[in-house]
Amino acid sequence: MNGKKINEIRVKCQLDKEYALQKVYELILGGVQVTNPELLHIKGEVKCGKNVKFEANIVVEGKVVLGDNVSIGANTILRACNIGNGTVIKPFSLIDGTVIGTNCFVGPYAHIRPDVVVGDDVSIGNFVEIKNSNISSGCRINHLSFVGDADLAGKVTIGAGTITCNHDGVGINRTTIGQGAYVGSGSNLIAPLKINANATIASGSTITDEVAINTLAIARARQVIVKNWKGPKSQR
Repeated sequence: MNGKKINEIRVKCQLDKEYALQKVYELILGGVQVTNPELLHIKGEVKCGKNVKFEANIVVEGKVVLGDNVSIGANTILRACNIGNGTVIKPFSLIDGTVIGTNCFVGPYAHIRPDVVVGDDVSIGNFVEIKNSNISSGCRINHLSFVGDADLAGKVTIGAGTITCNHDGVGINRTTIGQGAYVGSGSNLIAPLKINANATIASGSTITDEVAINTLAIARARQVIVKNWKGPKSQR
């Protein structure tokens, strides 16, 4: 009995594999470049523009639309997303329920969660997570940051290790950052919060109050030097 069931499963899996490969071959016939057809797993519907490239071991789920000259790096998952012309998705990224504009760079190891809209010419780097946010054109979020429930105007720079602290233990709050603002590395932005245009946040700051236009906000403890410090007994 088990042998019969196993054989039925084997046949079904083979048919599913052949059907999925047929979708990949149709893409190739349409001009899509696929590094390894057997390692492109299409579990939904994908529409590709001209000169689209897929590297190895990519999963496509739901309805995915890719513009011209889009490149998808290895070990990436695309789920119900729309990616504009000339955008490069680097390896090991998860793009889920997202609209990404033209000429963007995303990843490697980026996680773009549902309800995110990314404008044109945006750089989202390694180990960056974005959730329920609007990222306008020209923004740079290059390293190790979490941007959640935020609205970024154009040409905002988010430094490495910056976090929008969007949850206060009860509810979720939004962060708004104005045109051309610069947020230094290692900053904590405590929502609800507004940072106005061209403001600068000094690295290592925890910001709780609105920052005015064209101002510098510094919110960190003053460095203290203790002289003649002997350290732990084990080091004496």
